[in-house]
Amino acid sequence: MFYLLKCFIQMKTLLNNIDLNEALFGNSNIGFVPTMGSLHDGHISLIKKSLKLSNKTIVSIFVNPKQFNNKQDYKKYPRNIKKDLKILKKLKVDYVYLPKIKDIYKAKNKIKIKLNKQDKILCAKYRKGHFEGVIEVMTRLTKIVNPSKIFMGEKDLQQLLLVKRFVEKNFKSKIIYCKTIRDKNKLALSSRNILLNKDDLNKAGKIAKSLIIFKKKLFKKKNLKDLILKKKNELKKKYNIKIDYLDLRDTKNLKLTNKIKNAKIFIAYHINKVRLIDNL
Repeated sequence: MFYLLKCFIQMKTLLNNIDLNEALFGNSNIGFVPTMGSLHDGHISLIKKSLKLSNKTIVSIFVNPKQFNNKQDYKKYPRNIKKDLKILKKLKVDYVYLPKIKDIYKAKNKIKIKLNKQDKILCAKYRKGHFEGVIEVMTRLTKIVNPSKIFMGEKDLQQLLLVKRFVEKNFKSKIIYCKTIRDKNKLALSSRNILLNKDDLNKAGKIAKSLIIFKKKLFKKKNLKDLILKKKNELKKKYNIKIDYLDLRDTKNLKLTNKIKNAKIFIAYHINKVRLIDNL
């Protein structure tokens, strides 16, 4: 507590919902960046966009237990609050919201969260209950913060589309798409990347580069379904990885497609027990 009070005079640190309500009262055009901490350049790009497009920007740091279908995964999720707060102060964020579990889940949620059959694809197929947990926390956070805009990255496009559907249906908040940020090796930035060693990071970068090159070639090809399957088997064998899915899907509705126009390659794979996702 003393650390927070000492270091953050300009940026207001909100430790509970009472603090938040007092701080945001009377403000308009609020930009909201929800995070689970371990901030990286991807988060920073969201925050900068909010600072540019909003009168006030609030960033939340909350590792949501309900979106983890594995308790060990929740416990191992990387956390570094002091480093995160230094980053936010440097960016001149207006508010950082650090709620406890009771702040988020004390009130009853009247919004019914149920995925349709067509939603249970990609990560929803392999991580049961994950997106229900994400939607649950995002609807609760939206109700608490009541922002004009919510800034989310396209790295998890499935998550973005689901949150957009539930949030914009029930609130006046607008979801703002933000492009995926990659490192110099073309690996999509993720807080989970910190769990990988140097060799694993190098391997993940090679996989990303390989898929970027592969997608460019698809514009001149036919029978894309067969080529996608061939690529999946090639990656599994070459890099000795477990792949949950490698699909070509329409970016608007996430349906499988055999046309490269308005489509992306979606992948989820495991390196040394760390699960990475991407879309290219």
